[in-house]
Amino acid sequence: MEQRAVQLDRETFSCSICLDLLKDPVTTPCGHSYCKNCITDHWDTEDEKGIHSCPQCRKSFTPRPEMLKSTMLAVLVEELKKTGLQAAPADLCYAGAEDVACDVCTGRKLRAVKSCLSCPASYCEKHLQPHYEAAPLKKHKLVEPSKKLQENICSRHDEVMKMFCRTDQQCICYLCSVDEHKGHDTVSAAAERTERQRELEGSRQNIQQRIQDREEDVKVLQQEVEAINGSADKAAEHSEKIFTQLIRLMEKRRSDVKQQVRSQQETEVSRVKELQEKLEQEITELKRKDAELKKLSHTEDHNQFLHNYPSLSALSESTHSSSINIRPLKYFEDVTAAVSEVRDKLQDVLRETWTNISLTVTQVDVLLSLPENMTRADFLRYSREITLDPNTAHTQLLLSEGNRKATVTSQQQSYSSHPDRFTDWQQVLSRESLTGRCYWEVERREGGGVAVSYKNISRAGGSYECGFGYNDKSWLLYCSTNSYNFRYNNVETPVSGPESSRVGVYLDHSAGILSFYSVSETITLLHRVQTTFTQPLYAGLFVYGDSAEFCQLK
Repeated sequence: MEQRAVQLDRETFSCSICLDLLKDPVTTPCGHSYCKNCITDHWDTEDEKGIHSCPQCRKSFTPRPEMLKSTMLAVLVEELKKTGLQAAPADLCYAGAEDVACDVCTGRKLRAVKSCLSCPASYCEKHLQPHYEAAPLKKHKLVEPSKKLQENICSRHDEVMKMFCRTDQQCICYLCSVDEHKGHDTVSAAAERTERQRELEGSRQNIQQRIQDREEDVKVLQQEVEAINGSADKAAEHSEKIFTQLIRLMEKRRSDVKQQVRSQQETEVSRVKELQEKLEQEITELKRKDAELKKLSHTEDHNQFLHNYPSLSALSESTHSSSINIRPLKYFEDVTAAVSEVRDKLQDVLRETWTNISLTVTQVDVLLSLPENMTRADFLRYSREITLDPNTAHTQLLLSEGNRKATVTSQQQSYSSHPDRFTDWQQVLSRESLTGRCYWEVERREGGGVAVSYKNISRAGGSYECGFGYNDKSWLLYCSTNSYNFRYNNVETPVSGPESSRVGVYLDHSAGILSFYSVSETITLLHRVQTTFTQPLYAGLFVYGDSAEFCQLK
């Protein structure tokens, strides 16, 4: 009785998940107790489902309950440990929620240690002993515990499926082989397994070789990353030094101009003030002379007047106005004009060279090229959202759908005058410039063309210099009702491929790759260009008949 009481205590104070004595016991709202860590880990795996259940009674809780420590159980477990009570022995390891239970045990089932494919059933250590002792059972196939033994039983004949039908590619029992699978190519499941095992080993060798190859590729790419980072750091550091030198040079020139202006200012002001003082002295002398003459003019003594007049009437030499060099009112405006000219020229140089710098930066590429058999999903990784630039649209093209769609209209649109507008060709360019790797799709109705172009393509007039594909500044895939044609520099190339209202365009600017695809349930290459792009590109539409629209791909 005492032994049974101890056994009852073990079962009562053991966690049904880890089968050990409770540690930091907590109790669920349904009344079952578990180790705090065990139930926490169990419910963490159920977080994605949003429903948390008790491993014993399967009662569900929403939301996840907050587990509080069961103080009384904790005290009892500690007391039991002091009496020498430990976890249940191996032969009393009961099956938890995630375990395979023994099919022979009654009541609370023990955890299975083996499953028999011949029986088929799962057994605990105790009930497995006959398979080790009884001669007929020793021939049975024992495997690790499995919950899927029932899948080995034929649902029609309730027999173990020990054969394989190669004709129907399924496992069958012996009765199936002489019934509905009669005349089929059948072998034992073991023989088929041996054959598939050889194939599996071959597949594994292939996979391992591919893993090895990819690992080598990863190493190469890692080296490329390190090389790119090193080169970029050096370029950034060198550029920083150069721009710092330019800034210092500009600062020095600014200081020199300011110093020269102030120096010349001082010289000119000194010259003018010197002349001004001379004139003021002359004015003072003239006023004094005028006062003496006035006084003399009032003298009544004729002899005195005649005596003094000769000495007073003589005037000193005067500063003539023509000797005063009065400059135009521009003063130092010539300096301002000269500095402004330097600024304008510097801006032009920076604008021209910046395009070259930007293109040089974007030409850095990874060593591994894109595979030939890319899927649409692969291309979508490089998808770009493209909108149309209203300043480039022909006046008979109506833009809509957030400037993604262009529709031919008979009524002239009231667009403002702009030098970027196509005046004669029903064309329009994108607002966004395209460099690096880009992918976009165009949905069209009736005829029209999908193009890419440099920004400096001509716009005014109806000459070929303005039409997509008729010059060396643009590339065009023209789509008619039942055919495609590619055009570049006024050279036309017929293109064959499945008809579709949607065309995909892939651009790898730095690699010089431009590809056009027919897009439906599958994606088919229509035409590919390999060249060198010297400027950023812009997506273009030549709309003829109805409309064309850049698709939203994300």
